[in-house]
Amino acid sequence: MTEASTIGFAGLSHLGTIYSMAAAARSFTVLAFDERRELTKELGMRQFPIVEPGLEETAREHGGRIRYTSEAQELAGCGLVFITLDVATNESNTSDLAPLEALIEKVSASIRSDALLAIMSQVPPGFCRSLSARLPAGLQLFHQVETLIFGNAMERAIHPERLIVGCADPAGELPERYRRYLDAFDCPVLPMRYESAELCKAAINCFLVSSVTTSNTLAEICERIGADWSEIVPALRLDKRIGPHAYLSPGLGIAGGNLERDLVTVQRLAAENGCDARVVTAWQEKSRHDRDWVLRVLFGAGALARSGSVSLAVWGLAYKAGTHSTRNSPSLALLDALPAYSFRAYDPVAKIDREFPAVRQCGSALEAAEGAAALIVMTPWNEFSGISAGEVKARMSGVHIVDPYRVLDGRAFRESGFEYHCRGA
Repeated sequence: MTEASTIGFAGLSHLGTIYSMAAAARSFTVLAFDERRELTKELGMRQFPIVEPGLEETAREHGGRIRYTSEAQELAGCGLVFITLDVATNESNTSDLAPLEALIEKVSASIRSDALLAIMSQVPPGFCRSLSARLPAGLQLFHQVETLIFGNAMERAIHPERLIVGCADPAGELPERYRRYLDAFDCPVLPMRYESAELCKAAINCFLVSSVTTSNTLAEICERIGADWSEIVPALRLDKRIGPHAYLSPGLGIAGGNLERDLVTVQRLAAENGCDARVVTAWQEKSRHDRDWVLRVLFGAGALARSGSVSLAVWGLAYKAGTHSTRNSPSLALLDALPAYSFRAYDPVAKIDREFPAVRQCGSALEAAEGAAALIVMTPWNEFSGISAGEVKARMSGVHIVDPYRVLDGRAFRESGFEYHCRGA
């Protein structure tokens, strides 16, 4: 391996696994480090502990450029090293930075003094400025903002919309070896000061949350007045002030981990600096309201008895399609809210045996629908859209279909005698 082309990645969580593979896909030789010896062994055999569309295919085509190691000192052969450890959040949606701090300390002590260190993990404003003062002399620090989206991470890592780089001095030229890496992704590069880059991810997510909550608010009004949100969306997409790529699909509020964490971060920064962030609190309250939409529909339609004497089918356990993660999943919140009911559930990849041992997790969507009084589609997996109303009718005992994301053919289900409920109509 040569310094000119070898890129180091330290911390092989979801973030590190994806971005190290993306670097290989862009023709770099990669050395990927994690202290967990068993993990690096599995990754070396192309056994991935995460589910991402395109990951296995990319590994088959480009994985030969990656070598995995559990020895930090091997990173001394890399001129550019990324820190790519996922930063976990606790129940209050604040970050636990201790594992990240420990990894940075180990890596910075192992790499050469003239190496470039880039933090890709999400950190709060002020982290990199403080860290730069503590690093060994000569070690240049950058913060490259990750844009990881579960279920589409591989595609976005290989083909990013833009690369955001936090620098000690954004007016200066980026080092040539770092610029060579960035240029390989053929997209705009946006240098900015550390603090701006650290806040940038939260800013992006705040605008996303604004779109999500606005869409859910208007979709709910549509349900009450006889309008149809799907008829309104095309008008919004043709408005240049909103645009074709705006997030306008109603759903069940904010899920996953990063959005909530960024809202809490903005609230904290506002409180510490005398700013008004009550709009963020409103977003959080609206999200909780939207999460319970399914419960309101089920009880309002008479689909549930208060005694919990009926069986329910749940399609989808992951918080979104394309991932195995159930972090802040509306589906799990539903199971929590109805402990007295009998559930049969199916998800293509997510497993909940430990969290909900009483829930029967089935091997197929139709198996889960067997004998159900109501079918609830909680994750918009594509495979559900191919299941016909007739197939479902042959399995269920009841007539209630709750499909917030409009995955199923609503007209066909209504024509088959089902009471079909969706968001926005």
